[in-house]
Amino acid sequence: MKKLLSKLTILSLGIFFSTTGSAQTTGVLTFTFTEVPVATASTYQSTGKHDLAVWIQTSAGAFVKTKLRYAGGGTSDHLPTWASQASCTGGSCISAGCNTVDGTTGATQSSFKTYTVSWDGKKGAAATGTVQPDGVYKVTIQSTWNHGTGGTATTSYTFTKGPTVDDQAPANTTNFSNVVLHWQPTGTVGIDETASNPTISVAPNPSNGIFNVDFKNANSIKVFNALGVLVYDEKIEQATEGTKAVDLSSFSDGIYFINVSNGKGSINHKIILNK
Repeated sequence: MKKLLSKLTILSLGIFFSTTGSAQTTGVLTFTFTEVPVATASTYQSTGKHDLAVWIQTSAGAFVKTKLRYAGGGTSDHLPTWASQASCTGGSCISAGCNTVDGTTGATQSSFKTYTVSWDGKKGAAATGTVQPDGVYKVTIQSTWNHGTGGTATTSYTFTKGPTVDDQAPANTTNFSNVVLHWQPTGTVGIDETASNPTISVAPNPSNGIFNVDFKNANSIKVFNALGVLVYDEKIEQATEGTKAVDLSSFSDGIYFINVSNGKGSINHKIILNK
């Protein structure tokens, strides 16, 4: 039974699924951002054309893994920060020497849009890579739409890889908006994950109204706004695993928290409504 509620309910943001033990927690980072359109009078690139790279670094700036690299012929010098990080031959961001293992690559992009990437916490190929030590990491974006230092933007977002959920919705910048960063631990090396703990994944995020919630070990889905007001409450009858569509299209744009629980544990996921 679904109910839309207006009664104020205080949300405790401290109820996150966590495990303890090893310093090499397995999990998945989900990172979503929207590029703010930039108009350029460049004679080489028309409005909307740009190169883009997204990669994972340690807190000290050491390269870990490429997630996106879009660049084309004639723009080989347009992603210099990423090219240096990814050990590209001669600094060319389209050289064969660039480290793009498991990364999505392609030609120069023709428009500014929303992107979502995920990181499995490993360095190297997904099947054979090494789970990285827990600690502080950075997701870095470089977008270049023109020649010269005034035609490029590089921004980093810091998160903690570890046994605790890290949910963030950083403030918009001149070049990137609707940023959502979510580190979700799934277990630790050498320690069995508790089977009864609820898990959750949500897409798309940001959304214009409908969020698809994939859950396990849960019998309740709730949604709170940023003030802690409970705006959605659904009991899951005789089901502990599945997918539910949560419709928030009647609510105002902003940050919300989806919470799933089963009476033994609970987990929250930060989402953005952007109609």
